[in-house]
Amino acid sequence: VQVVESGGGLVQAGGSLRLSCSVTGLTFDDYMMGWFRQAPGKEREGVASITWSGGTTYYADSVKGRFTISRENAKNTLYLQMDGLKPEDTAMYYCAAVLWTPFMTTAEALGASSYNYWGQGTQVTVSS
Repeated sequence: VQVVESGGGLVQAGGSLRLSCSVTGLTFDDYMMGWFRQAPGKEREGVASITWSGGTTYYADSVKGRFTISRENAKNTLYLQMDGLKPEDTAMYYCAAVLWTPFMTTAEALGASSYNYWGQGTQVTVSS
């Protein structure tokens, strides 16, 4: 399984970025997908996740209304549209996958320990 993130970079506060995650080696539409981030000295935290069909999404309170997660199953690709970026959004952003199961709680959907497959990350830096 390969999970490859792209789209990170340096942006000014208030700006936007779109992250992409390409996945190969598994049946993409069997998997729940998530975006996580980790800043230096901090624990990895869940940012957003999405069910196999895209019908249900979950967001951390800190990004609600600013970030949008989506997926394109035909292209085995996950996206994260980030608008209204703030300096506190600066972190390494990771894409992750887990075989979808029903009745997943919000905590499980945004919990890093739930996920099996991870990418290497893409850096997002927001300047003030």
